[in-house]
Amino acid sequence: MQVTEPIITTEIANNLGLTNEEFDRIVEILGRTPNFTELSIFSVMWSEHCSYKNSITYLKTLPREGEQLLVEAGEENAGLVDIGNGLACAFKIESHNHPSAIEPYQGAATGVGGIHRDIFTMGARPIASLNSLRFGNINSNHTKHLVEGVVSGIGDYGNCFGVPTVGGEVYFNDCYNQNILVNAMSVGIVRVGETVSAIADGPGNPVFIVGSATGKDGIHGATFASADLTEESAEDLPAVQVGDPFQEKLLLEASLEAIKTGAIVGMQDMGAAGITCSTSEMSAKSGTGMRIDLDKIPTRQANMKPFEILLSESQERMLIVAKKGEEHKLMEVFDKWDLECELIGEVTNTGILEYFENGVKVADVPSEPLVLGGGAPVYQREYTRPKYLERISQFDPSSITTPTDLVKTAKQLFSSPNIVSKRWIYEQYDSMVRTNSMSTNKPSDAALVRIKGTDKALAVTTDCNSAYVYADPYIGAMIAVAEGARNIVCSGGQPLAITNCLNFGNPYNPEVYWQFVHVIKGMGDACSKFNTPVTGGNVSFYNQSQFKGEDGKPPRTEPVYPTPTIGMLGLLNDASNQMTLDFKSTNDKIYLIGTSRDDINCSEYLRVVHGVKESPAPHFDLKEEFDLQNIVKSLISKRLIKSAHDVSEGGLFVCLMESAMVNNLGFKIATDQSIRKDAFLFGENQSRVIVSVSPENVTDFEEFINSSDFAYSKLGEVFGDHIVIDDESFGKISDWKNSYDNTLGDLMTH
Repeated sequence: MQVTEPIITTEIANNLGLTNEEFDRIVEILGRTPNFTELSIFSVMWSEHCSYKNSITYLKTLPREGEQLLVEAGEENAGLVDIGNGLACAFKIESHNHPSAIEPYQGAATGVGGIHRDIFTMGARPIASLNSLRFGNINSNHTKHLVEGVVSGIGDYGNCFGVPTVGGEVYFNDCYNQNILVNAMSVGIVRVGETVSAIADGPGNPVFIVGSATGKDGIHGATFASADLTEESAEDLPAVQVGDPFQEKLLLEASLEAIKTGAIVGMQDMGAAGITCSTSEMSAKSGTGMRIDLDKIPTRQANMKPFEILLSESQERMLIVAKKGEEHKLMEVFDKWDLECELIGEVTNTGILEYFENGVKVADVPSEPLVLGGGAPVYQREYTRPKYLERISQFDPSSITTPTDLVKTAKQLFSSPNIVSKRWIYEQYDSMVRTNSMSTNKPSDAALVRIKGTDKALAVTTDCNSAYVYADPYIGAMIAVAEGARNIVCSGGQPLAITNCLNFGNPYNPEVYWQFVHVIKGMGDACSKFNTPVTGGNVSFYNQSQFKGEDGKPPRTEPVYPTPTIGMLGLLNDASNQMTLDFKSTNDKIYLIGTSRDDINCSEYLRVVHGVKESPAPHFDLKEEFDLQNIVKSLISKRLIKSAHDVSEGGLFVCLMESAMVNNLGFKIATDQSIRKDAFLFGENQSRVIVSVSPENVTDFEEFINSSDFAYSKLGEVFGDHIVIDDESFGKISDWKNSYDNTLGDLMTH
């Protein structure tokens, strides 16, 4: 084999993110010292982003089996769930954090494009998009710049691509000042049996690259995602890809049409690590190899080096293995859509990836040792209980005095960017394209998407309160799963499965790894209870920021709060079972299902009003939550309630306000005198749902609840256009709504 580069050293390997031990292992695998191209291949495939080397041991402990799952977790590009009527739902969530922190517009846009490609490479048509976004202090100009760029990137790409953004969540916290989180989720529909796998079966079958030309954008993007962000990270700007949603729309239609020709053996999106990843993963899955001619790959720049072509993460590209003799069918489809479709190699029976340039072999590596589940390294890091948990355990709620002016306190809480409407953001997204969204004008706790041609609807949501997870990783992770399920149940659906996006700091930090281990345990316990297996997702480590040291001290590094975002899929077998969160009529009775407690822990109230950033997680009991959700399901199926809305951030007061503001209907309630008033109104203890009941259904409602032996209380009633609590006027609902709708926009423009 001809080697044109100088002899590789451990120093070069270290610069590519490989340890000395990993370099020695590569030499052992190859039986020789790799050249630079080969070393680059191993560096991206063995990066955390591709190999999950520091997380896979624990990920395998999550519940991954279910009657409706059609593929196992990690088996394909996305999870696949049977939803009846001969249809399946493909769904997945992934992060694009570091690219978005450096170049927010393209970082967010290509995150959306990449997750949609994971869906349609399986043969599913994307029908909905969601996201989970985390930013720093909203008063910072840097944060505003990031918000504007990320929101524009998501909106422009999704709107041009033609898939509605139907839901999501946005949080602001100082821990994300530098390292923001951008998690994108896609949901698609496919007929059972018409999916395509990411395989490379059949030695002699031709290999094609389709879509956009390959450029220098995104080179070593997987490595970039597996390193800490620093003040110098802007120098890594070439690692950020550039997206073209119009090209992706053509690629979507061409791919789905090509699948119908029957000429495709396997197909995979070129995401992280580009051609390297797709050729190695498809080959390893089939126990085959490939011979690839790099000079046949269309490029955007002249004289690209082999490693640049192999590692490029240029967008809107796919690798396809076709059936030998049926290549013309593939080429006709892509020619019709005016897309590149170039023959670049063939499948072999060697198990080896052989890359050539102008007839000269430039890299020769086995596929199996490159990939997750194959020979890629697997580690379990040391972990220790974080020291900050000692401070959290010392919080004494009795040290917080209940405010005397509750109206003023409520307004202060209601101004929090984590509470107010995200209207300024979501109005930049098209939620109505394809006309399937059921919750744009009828808001519910989860986004509902009609499945055309059936009576069914999907219920989808993204959830995670990272402050809870920071306070208690085990409980916080359970709450994230529980809230996803609760949102789907309150919308009339049945939770089916989850995808997750696990955002953490550096895994080599023992305290961060402790958070990760306990999050996995909490997530697993909750998913087992709700029968929502994990279909896949991604792990994003190295989310932390480096700050200059003060008074001559060295720089300090601070990880973001552990943020295990849950993307949950649910199903309404009958779309008419839809439940919304809004109050419908004056004099309807308002009930709280669940138990309120003297609990202000980890509440937005505590942070905003009292400046307390560290306190224990709110009360949560898994069985209590499970029982609550079963009761709400029954109430909806029996048509005994007119609205349902879960109590979450901001507590009962904010929950009531969100139900009231939709139709400008107020409420009149009485608090529980046995509980401190701020805890009753603003506390965030879990497993509570607010429902409204028509007067004629009150007797049946109460009889059913009493028979279920579950705690509930009557709060009051829907009341004109005013808010009255314990006979004290809190003003007109329209005034509160005006503040709620416009606060974020005002913060962004001042």
